[in-house]
Amino acid sequence: MPISPKKDIRSIDQQALRAFFVENGEKPFRGDQVFEWLWQKGAHHFDDMTNLSLSLRQLLDQHFSINHIAINRMQRSKDGTIKNAVTLHDDLIVESVLIPTPKRTTACVSSQVGCSLNCEFCATAKLKRMRNLNPDEIFDQVVAIDQQSQEYYGRKLSNIVFMGMGEPLMNYKNVIAAIDKITGEKGLQMSPRRITLSTSGIPKMIRKMADDEVKFNLALSLHSAIQEVRESIMPFCGNFPLDELLESLQYWYEKTGRMITLEYLIWKGINDREVDRQALVNFAKQIPCKVNIITYNAIDEEYFVQAGWAAVKAYIDVLEKNRISVTVRRSRGDDIDAACGQLANKS
Repeated sequence: MPISPKKDIRSIDQQALRAFFVENGEKPFRGDQVFEWLWQKGAHHFDDMTNLSLSLRQLLDQHFSINHIAINRMQRSKDGTIKNAVTLHDDLIVESVLIPTPKRTTACVSSQVGCSLNCEFCATAKLKRMRNLNPDEIFDQVVAIDQQSQEYYGRKLSNIVFMGMGEPLMNYKNVIAAIDKITGEKGLQMSPRRITLSTSGIPKMIRKMADDEVKFNLALSLHSAIQEVRESIMPFCGNFPLDELLESLQYWYEKTGRMITLEYLIWKGINDREVDRQALVNFAKQIPCKVNIITYNAIDEEYFVQAGWAAVKAYIDVLEKNRISVTVRRSRGDDIDAACGQLANKS
């Protein structure tokens, strides 16, 4: 008979760990110790659990595995950005990014292998979605980037953005479970206020987040406030009209009281007209929000060309004239394909 694979120990909760030790004639607090090693200290091996006897570590090894990630390639950009090729336990690969600034270091993490959506301008969308990431695989990306932040920049990780590979709201259960471990008292204890989930816009799931009373921040990958234009660059949006999306954002604010970030790329000949600017103003006026204009990072698609500074400035001027907060985010890590929309496992 083939040997059954051992259960991933991080797929069971703390109570189940306590019960396991009781069933094996041990005190239940041993389960608490193991839980702490897994989720506070990020242990990758049972031998790391030095306050457990050798026999207990062997017992764990007989019954469980720890399916931790491995960074099989790290690239450093000229601007200090670090991109990781992350190998999962089944040899699939995702990418994660550390983005340093003088005051903070941010982890950009992935939530899916590939992506379920079909945004025309995004390299990740060209990949077939293989599967969702498990909570521990998301958690491990954060732990690894925190270690890199301390090693290369001398400070702990300060922020997390779910802006890597995949649509987080199409892996909702596992993303929320990972954030619970990242922010929980029995986990990494990071503040949820320093976490931002970016979505392409799934109204039903935005409402669910609000109902679940999540504490992190919300960003919407908008790029056009004209339905026809948005559908042309993000075809899946045909299922989610802008008026329905706007209602879900209004519901989010009513339930959470937290401002939304509207992420916006500007392309030559696509959304650089006066009508595009006015549509964004009209949309943004209906919800407490700020607009984040992002530099487009080419992915060898001739159709999508970054608009010139005059077009960007025209957006800034009309937004400021209407008292809508606007910032411009410059590209980071584009020389190693680590910038927004460029994660495509080229390595």
